[in-house]
Amino acid sequence: MKKNIRILSVMASGLGALLLAGALTPQAAGQAPAPPPTFAPGTESGFATFQTQCAQCHGNPNVDRAPTAEALREMTPEKIYAALTTGPMQQQSSALNDGQKKALAEFMAGRPIGSAASGAAASMGFQCRANPALADPASRPAWNGWSPDLANTRFQPANVARLTAAQVPKLKLKWAFGFPSGVSANAQPTVASGRVFVGSDNGFVYSMDAKTGCVYWSFETGSIIRNAIVVGRVKDVKGVAGAKYAAYVGDGHANVFAINAQDGKLLWKTKVDAHFVARITAGIRYFDGKVIVPVSSSEEFSSGNPGYSCCTSRGSVVALDASTGKQIWKSWVVPDEPKPYKTMANGVVLYAPAGGAVWNSPTIDPVKRAVYFGTGDATTAPPAKTTDAIMAIDLDTGKYLWSFQATENDVFMGGCNGANVSEACPKPMGPDMDIGNSPILKTLPNGKRVLIAGTKSADIFALDPDDNGKLLYRIHPLGLPLNGNGRGRASIVWGGAADNQFAFYGIGGGGLAAIQPATGERAWLFTPPAPEAPAGGRGRGVQLGAAATVIPGVVFQGGSDGTLFAISAADGKQIWSYPTAKEFETINRVFPAHGGAISTSGAIVVDGMVYVGSGYAVGSGASGGNVLLAFGID
Repeated sequence: MKKNIRILSVMASGLGALLLAGALTPQAAGQAPAPPPTFAPGTESGFATFQTQCAQCHGNPNVDRAPTAEALREMTPEKIYAALTTGPMQQQSSALNDGQKKALAEFMAGRPIGSAASGAAASMGFQCRANPALADPASRPAWNGWSPDLANTRFQPANVARLTAAQVPKLKLKWAFGFPSGVSANAQPTVASGRVFVGSDNGFVYSMDAKTGCVYWSFETGSIIRNAIVVGRVKDVKGVAGAKYAAYVGDGHANVFAINAQDGKLLWKTKVDAHFVARITAGIRYFDGKVIVPVSSSEEFSSGNPGYSCCTSRGSVVALDASTGKQIWKSWVVPDEPKPYKTMANGVVLYAPAGGAVWNSPTIDPVKRAVYFGTGDATTAPPAKTTDAIMAIDLDTGKYLWSFQATENDVFMGGCNGANVSEACPKPMGPDMDIGNSPILKTLPNGKRVLIAGTKSADIFALDPDDNGKLLYRIHPLGLPLNGNGRGRASIVWGGAADNQFAFYGIGGGGLAAIQPATGERAWLFTPPAPEAPAGGRGRGVQLGAAATVIPGVVFQGGSDGTLFAISAADGKQIWSYPTAKEFETINRVFPAHGGAISTSGAIVVDGMVYVGSGYAVGSGASGGNVLLAFGID
């Protein structure tokens, strides 16, 4: 309670405390301040700057007048940026360039500068003229959430896809929707009840007509949305009459929102983790009156800086009542609560254990009443056996069932290069082998069930969900050594897909591989055409790291150069492609609007249409974009 009072008092005092904080940084005797990090123009580089330049004040309880990091995260990006550029903090931030200051302000606030003023649907063109009653999502073709099924196969059957392999070469762009002030359009759209529901890094959720793209409404969450929305039924929402269906979404501040899918009004809001960099980056699942929420974190970005009190964030999966938002259970990846174990010479306290962020949408197994998900690396030693793992928990209680650790002894964090680093830096440094892809639950022709996932070294492995996660096989689709820590050009990050014949995984620079689900044997490998080399240099190959999507006969796969590929599911031959990394004229009159990399979320296919977001700027601003594209054959 005392901590909450302090945050409120800081917020009430405005920027005064923020502006004074920079002069109060404690240093050990003879220790020079850490140099500013080399600026990387990715959207989330700002947190590394915070950890390096700001954390020794804004995370130090001994600095009374410095706002906590939690308080800073409640401020707008404009307010933080003004403090760094025109207020008294400009001297303390003088070593940062303008791009770093903007990235710092935008990450801590959780949205781009200017987005609050520009993002609302009310200021857009092409608004829908009427808002008819929402149909039951089960009555219309849909892709509802990260995958259209609970098993996370990302397979759309023919009667819902309504797009054949023969028709795919005829696909043409029907419309483009622009996200105002958006930088990274990496949230996957959902289609339900004839409408598109999609979030943006500008802190808004939009509902549009799935065929025409006209906009029905927008809802402001106030923070970045990187995940797929899921639509589900609600009952007797307190204080709201007539609400039938909610659009559920998580944001960059670990808030879950239930939004009335009909009109965009808030039904409830629940914060599922109090840590200041806890966030929701993967799709929420809806099942049996519950929403199942994966929780990740940004803590490891540059937590090796000696001014940062590392590490206290733990990944989790949380179940909420879909109608009220009340927590039913919470299951931690690292079960033990972090405790202080050392105070460094500069006064910064170190904590353990921590880590195990959940970057993927959970898989639901109604047969076993279980939830399966991949977990991230540890940030403190010794690493919990549930990190870099597939973990199974009880659907009704959240109780631990079993886990399979794909990579042992992986303790990783950024900021550990150079001489002046935290004593928390791992020795040796781990390979950063988070399992960021959702496990695929597949029933084989003989009735046996398998749970398939991939690693960052591009190993593909299968577990037996009916035998406590027993390993069935582990292969590398390129024939490389298993459990390789260097990763090289082949890597599986965001996920695969499976039909009734193969499982498909984009393996980064290694291409797109199809394997036999029963054995792991490779069926075929697609490698995209090599890009033209720039004058006087070598061109970098296209990375196929986004989640794959499959309909009967066709696999859709996004590329780091913005190309959306359609590949024959039978033999791996290319049948269609479209370059999205270019300028677009948008139906909602947002300008500028352009595509970029397709590197995380995949395409979705519903009722003869293909939808994909284009632009992923987390690693590099050069690959960003702010458009949702819709393709059809009519």
